[in-house]
Amino acid sequence: MTLTEIKAPAEAKADGQAPAPHYGYVADRPDWLARGSVLALLVAVGFLYLWGLSASGYANSFYSAAAQAGADNWVAWFFGSLDGGNSITVDKPPAAIWLMALSVRLFGLSSWSILAPEALLGVASVGVLYATVRRSLLSWRGQGTHPLTPRNAHWAALAGAVVFALTPVATLMFRFNNPDALLVFTMMLASYFTVRAAEHAGRGWLALAGVAIGLGFLTKMMQAFLVLPALVVAYWFAAPASWKKKILDLLVAFAAMIASFGWYLAAVELTPASLRPYIGGSQNNSIVELILSYNGLGRLTGNETGSVGGGNGGNWGTTSILRMFEGVSGGMVSWLIPAALILATGAITVAVLNWKRQPGEGRTQSPAQALIAGAIIWLGWLSVTALVFSFMAGIYHDYYTVALAPAIGGAVAIGGAALWANRGHWAARVTLGVTSLGTGVWALVLLLQAGSWYAYLGWTAFALGTLSGLAMIWADQLPKQVAAAVLTVALGAGLIGPLAYSINTAATAHTGSIVTAGPVSSSGGGMGGGPGQGGGDGQGGPGGGGQPPAQTGQTGTQTGQDGGGGMGGLLNGANVSSEVLALLTANASDYTWVAATTGSQNAASYQLASNAAVMAIGGFNGSDPSPTLAQFQAYVTAGKIHYYVAGSIGQSSGGSDSASQIAEWVASNFTAQTVDSTTVYDLTTQN
Repeated sequence: MTLTEIKAPAEAKADGQAPAPHYGYVADRPDWLARGSVLALLVAVGFLYLWGLSASGYANSFYSAAAQAGADNWVAWFFGSLDGGNSITVDKPPAAIWLMALSVRLFGLSSWSILAPEALLGVASVGVLYATVRRSLLSWRGQGTHPLTPRNAHWAALAGAVVFALTPVATLMFRFNNPDALLVFTMMLASYFTVRAAEHAGRGWLALAGVAIGLGFLTKMMQAFLVLPALVVAYWFAAPASWKKKILDLLVAFAAMIASFGWYLAAVELTPASLRPYIGGSQNNSIVELILSYNGLGRLTGNETGSVGGGNGGNWGTTSILRMFEGVSGGMVSWLIPAALILATGAITVAVLNWKRQPGEGRTQSPAQALIAGAIIWLGWLSVTALVFSFMAGIYHDYYTVALAPAIGGAVAIGGAALWANRGHWAARVTLGVTSLGTGVWALVLLLQAGSWYAYLGWTAFALGTLSGLAMIWADQLPKQVAAAVLTVALGAGLIGPLAYSINTAATAHTGSIVTAGPVSSSGGGMGGGPGQGGGDGQGGPGGGGQPPAQTGQTGTQTGQDGGGGMGGLLNGANVSSEVLALLTANASDYTWVAATTGSQNAASYQLASNAAVMAIGGFNGSDPSPTLAQFQAYVTAGKIHYYVAGSIGQSSGGSDSASQIAEWVASNFTAQTVDSTTVYDLTTQN
């Protein structure tokens, strides 16, 4: 399919002028090279994301346990409960869990059934980015000193998809079971739908973008909204329609977005608390509170009741405009951020300078509008998200930066293509050259931090980036094949570091709540490599995921080394020995919960090992009032809980003290027994 002019109807307009042509996609001879290269890319990305996937075991046992529960119990599936007994939910909406739980229900509980959906979402996201960038470039039609051909647009879009796929944090999170993989996919869909909508002011396409954002909200709440400003501005600028129609279109899309997640919020809030699990992460059993506080404004201000750490300069790192470039975050995402910002800005500049008013402009989208809209999407997405992450004072993890990866790829592709098509102008050539030089310098800085043989890669990237950057200055005077080779070398130089980090990431097992990409896992921005670090060194936290039970009937015992310590079972869970496992699984079917323990990660470890429901007292941080002491006592009296497993997960910032009240009551009324260094109380035998 290529973009070509479609002749307008033959009838003359009332004023006697010829009707304006419009542009659209029409069938063309298939380009088998283009199709084959896209397929090859997707296969290669699939290999990168799926290769050795089971080495990470259950990865983040917090979400794996919820997937296990959802596969066994439809109520747990709907609400995103951590356990099949429906004591408490995870502290996120359940969309990502829905996907994992369905996979577990279909294929059984295993590392692959939990992690493969995220890897496939990564492959799909790369494909959608390719389609989105290519469509923008074809709509632009390559106005410039060297007009862009459809095949050039294909290669530019393919390059952007490669940049996205090889961003180290993308490799990490598309091989992990946090909700971020689905979140990125929904934002990619919204971007594609917005580009389609802007072409002909298509209200239906824009409504689909709203639905995609709504699904993103059901994945990770308000983080999905960070891309909204860019999408709204792009549609407003590029859609060929009156301002009244644009307002109506945006209102319809907004309504579609609200409806696509509002039904779930209503269902949760209107369901009596006695008929659903407690909403984890809230202090008042309210999903609205979870949205607005713990997962909302609290992330920005640092005022997150019940969380551990937080605040500017606290455990989550010092806020700064350079946060994305420092410490662990720098190596995970920042390789091409400067290039993305420069090139996307250059694309907008090129479009403005080359803007030629087209016949019928205002009734059809102009080429300049198409290019600017594409650049706005990627530049706006990147800028807004990076600024929020840089200055949020609450919980921040380096892996959050995966939300930047698509915008980096899209901005590099659309900006690079626009400037390359205008390389007849010295300013475009200089911009491309400076970008290549700067990218090489930054790659050297990041790779020197990793040390060892990565330093040699750094000098290689620097040398190639410098040489290609200098050659860019004379790109318009070089033979076509030589100029293309210079461009290819510049791109390759920028990808040397991300490729090395991505391979390292794919070859490393990652478990626990805090994981990092690449060989650098020491502290920097945020808590990457800090307390409780469970990834990056091939070791899980104590039982924080471990290996899932083998299909050959091996036990589900989870073992491991402490990947950083410091926070007990808050981030990496508990070590489940074979002795403890035998105790929990004895007569397990007689109880709603075979055990109860403080903290979701501890409970998840026991639950995954025993394949039976375990109550997480206090939720993830142990600070939620779930259950209260009175509720716990009622469960014990009713014989619903077999054992209480003692454990500590560190100090939280405010929140409920129900967990400590329950621990004191159990210690006062039941006899402790030590099973392989684990303190256990049999709640069926009171003193």
